[in-house]
Amino acid sequence: MTTAPSRSGSTGPKPGPPPGRSASVPTSRADSPAATRTDAGVPGPRIVDEPATGAQSLVRSLEEIGCEVVFGLPGGTILPAYDPLLDSTRVRHILVRHEQGAGHAATGYAQATGKVGVCMATSGPGATNLVTPIADAHMDSVPLVAITGQQTRPLIGTDAFQEADITGITLPVTKHNMLVTDPAEIPRAIAEAFHLASTGRPGPVLVDIPKDVLQEQTTFSWPPELQLPGYRPTTRPHGKQIREAARLIRESRKPVLYVGGGVLKAEAAAELKELAELTGAPVVTTLMARGVFPDSHPQHLGMPGMHGTVAAVAAMQRSDLLVALGSRFDDRVTGKLDSFAPGAKVVHADIDPAEISKNRRADVPIVGDCREVLTELIETVRADRAEHGEPDLSGWWRQVGGLRDRYPLGWTEPADGSLSPEYVISRIGAIAGPDAIYAAGVGQHQMWAAQFVRYEKPRTWLNSGGLGTMGYAVPAAMGAKVGEPDTVVWCIDGDGCFQMTNQELATCAIEGIPIKVAVINNGNLGMVRQWQNLFYGERYSNTDLNTHKLRIPDFPMLAEAMGCVGIRCESAEDVDRVIHQAMEIDDRPVVVEFVVGADAQVWPMVAAGMGNDEIKVARDIRPEFDNDELAASVDDVGEMTEKALESDQ
Repeated sequence: MTTAPSRSGSTGPKPGPPPGRSASVPTSRADSPAATRTDAGVPGPRIVDEPATGAQSLVRSLEEIGCEVVFGLPGGTILPAYDPLLDSTRVRHILVRHEQGAGHAATGYAQATGKVGVCMATSGPGATNLVTPIADAHMDSVPLVAITGQQTRPLIGTDAFQEADITGITLPVTKHNMLVTDPAEIPRAIAEAFHLASTGRPGPVLVDIPKDVLQEQTTFSWPPELQLPGYRPTTRPHGKQIREAARLIRESRKPVLYVGGGVLKAEAAAELKELAELTGAPVVTTLMARGVFPDSHPQHLGMPGMHGTVAAVAAMQRSDLLVALGSRFDDRVTGKLDSFAPGAKVVHADIDPAEISKNRRADVPIVGDCREVLTELIETVRADRAEHGEPDLSGWWRQVGGLRDRYPLGWTEPADGSLSPEYVISRIGAIAGPDAIYAAGVGQHQMWAAQFVRYEKPRTWLNSGGLGTMGYAVPAAMGAKVGEPDTVVWCIDGDGCFQMTNQELATCAIEGIPIKVAVINNGNLGMVRQWQNLFYGERYSNTDLNTHKLRIPDFPMLAEAMGCVGIRCESAEDVDRVIHQAMEIDDRPVVVEFVVGADAQVWPMVAAGMGNDEIKVARDIRPEFDNDELAASVDDVGEMTEKALESDQ
């Protein structure tokens, strides 16, 4: 078996899976026998030298590892694997309409369930169509296993029909990838792929298998011995670093808990809440962490960054201590890096040592799984407070609480009387409630969905955060619904994003996956148009999609053609009615086109390349952090606040 190097920075001196989660795969002899588990947490039965073809060995490996579903599309080189897959009663295969849909569906399944998502494609164009969802999963640290067919071994490197060096192509965007050249190695390859994808910092792993390897006779044995001598993620933090972090928390008078997606992936929502309430510190949750800390909690200031709340952005800028948990100080949060939180010391906890001090130097670096870090930090902070007492944060809360009260999220109704997209999305959130799962595309509707749906639980918000992949939402919602069939799943998409992957609605209709889709149709590539409006002198070059003027396509008619229910809504008076109508339909997918105004913009906003102190709450309206006075008229802000309050009622 030929392998490619693992993602740098993902190794450490200590073995084992993150606490509270199974290893999901058999482990090597050096690890505890008790850790030999399937993905469902059930000990795997021992199977020795069962006659099989390579393809049968692949399917048996997926069965024993606990794989529940594969999203895929067959083709010539992967075809041998599809024959025994037909006989499997333990692995469901969902036939997608495009390989990109398979990858995003596997990602949505993984994000909603916490399990490893699996997708499958043939060689050449089938495999290259998986590159975007693989890169997307890599950026957002999603546990994904992609299985691809490859040309036969003698033809590799000859530019044979549908040959592509997919391991070479995906090397920069996978945690690990491998080309299996011996059918006897298939069980180990699958076991290692699941182990690597789901432990340490999660990420995508690609397994490429030549057609003749799938066809060749071999024997199937389980569980295999993993051969990953250099892969030992550090999960338990160093005690000295924990004590130093507790000391800085005690000395801080302006602390902020800066929470990223790593806390969600570590299943550490309960521990985060306990630490927050113990310290009394304000909490901000990044785009990838929405839901890991309840929006309703009085310590939550909202989302930071380019389109974050004024309170969250201001708190980070004015803090004297940032406790960064599973976050990576990306540019959309920090703005201009050299002006970000200039007076703050930094405690940075992450399971990937490569992230620590990569963008912002950490005063206290902590390498470890966020759940273990939080557990030990809670114990140490509690002991520290018993000895030294609790710091007084009342002045800090007066400052950030005042900003939160004065500048809540809101919007201005369109002057032309058209439907407000923010209102639509807020009503979907209010009616579907916090138990639903929301998957968003990329652009304005993504930011509004992050802002105006109230998230109370982990794994209820799915989006493409790092890569920003248009076309993510429909297949991701499909995957989420497969993983959580008893949960309402809403896809909130834009008219641009929706046209990229809406063919998966046919998959949903045929496979009995009743997702609900809200197409926020503003007639344009909305976020691009917003930037053209603000930074390019209102020169709207190639952003008009004609979904308003010509109604091409007609979205309800398109939905009906795909076997779904299609609905159109154009007035605020009908919004609640059509949402309730969609909620009552459970036997097939529903697509609701909301025809909204073309000129709505996402606010607050920090322009790209600017410092966070330059945040604007609306166009030409900037809050002044120091004295909490506006630099311009507050009339528009007052109107926006009233709309926000009305939508929550």
